Amino acid sequence: MCFRYFILLICTLLVNISAIKAQVNYEVDDTINGEAVDMPVGVFVTEEDLNTNLVVDSLLDEESGNLSYEDSIIIARLAAIPTTIEMPLNNVTRRYIQNYSRRCNPSVSAMLASIDFYSPIFEEALEHYELPLELKYLPVIESALRPTATSRVGAAGLWQFMPATGRRYGLLINTLVDERRDPIKSSEAAAHYLSDLYNMFGDWGLAIAAYNCGERNIMKAIIRSGNPENPDFWTIYNYLPHETRGYVPAFIAANYIMTYYYEHGIEPRESTLPDEVDTVLVLADIHLDRVASVCNMDINDLKILNPQYRRNIVPASNVLCLPVDAVEPYLKYENTVYSGNISGLRRTVVADLPQYEPSKSRYRKGRKGRRGSSSGSKSVTARKGDSLSAIARRSGTTVAQLKKLNGMKGDKIRSGQKIRVK
Repeated sequence: MCFRYFILLICTLLVNISAIKAQVNYEVDDTINGEAVDMPVGVFVTEEDLNTNLVVDSLLDEESGNLSYEDSIIIARLAAIPTTIEMPLNNVTRRYIQNYSRRCNPSVSAMLASIDFYSPIFEEALEHYELPLELKYLPVIESALRPTATSRVGAAGLWQFMPATGRRYGLLINTLVDERRDPIKSSEAAAHYLSDLYNMFGDWGLAIAAYNCGERNIMKAIIRSGNPENPDFWTIYNYLPHETRGYVPAFIAANYIMTYYYEHGIEPRESTLPDEVDTVLVLADIHLDRVASVCNMDINDLKILNPQYRRNIVPASNVLCLPVDAVEPYLKYENTVYSGNISGLRRTVVADLPQYEPSKSRYRKGRKGRRGSSSGSKSVTARKGDSLSAIARRSGTTVAQLKKLNGMKGDKIRSGQKIRVK
């Protein structure tokens, strides 16, 4: 009798295990080549990057964070991530997760230092196109969250746009400005592109793969797979370019490790990125050296917040990103920033501009100025559909400054309302 119960118990366990494997696609098909485990180049952060870009302390030992877990635990964790994109554990994704938690853990630690800064930007763009928010981790595998990252083939920015694709989605690229490096504009363009890819293929695995290798390569792989009616990433896996075979698994692994880094002994580094930033509209060409001087900032910190300006020159009618506590000093001494002799900068880049030391006596209270003085107030009338951010852009100021001038706590305004801008 005991033997019969034992046999029954074993059979029940085998059935349950089979059901779990079927549910989460535990093992990929035997025809899939599992050799494509090269991590995307973008995920690696060098010591030089750490010293000059986003973080401040030293590299972790590459053996730290090397905590292994049973497949059942990894499966449960993947299932617990709130996603709409399928994220199976199989013999390919497992190896990418292992790479992130072991070989790449210094890079993961560095990326954790900046994810809180960039994540709201990514999420806002994705929500605008009603896309899954888990796509915010694509820049993890594209650029290791470095807006200045440039690949060997010329892709640039957090989302690694090639020049042609960037221009197709409205990004300006010229001698002075490369909007592929602009976190906000490139995120909007990336969300638009991903939306188009999903509408084209109707499957997120294929859309993500197409983001890596292009629509034509995915179409060719679908045709070669012999399954054009109901393709997915895994059915065309063997027909994809080598790098793209690892792209979707790396995306799954990035979602996993950015969620469960602590369980693998990985700790975020200390970030130099500010907690809060604001933007100001630039009315004439300015050099970041002068801005850094009047705002008492390190020029490298300013460049990190404005990576789209290739020669440290912000052309007129562009936006300058500043830490919140630097906005007031900038507005106070803005005329001095503009007064710098930078004529000819569109032809010749000036390497060393003299540093300006602000003089309080020169900008004493009551001195005539465009903003930041007591020379008289100025108000505008809110139009239908207006917002504080729109009025701030038109008036060359910030939302924070408008709220301060008008004693406002919230952002709501009504049509016809008088808003003080000076």
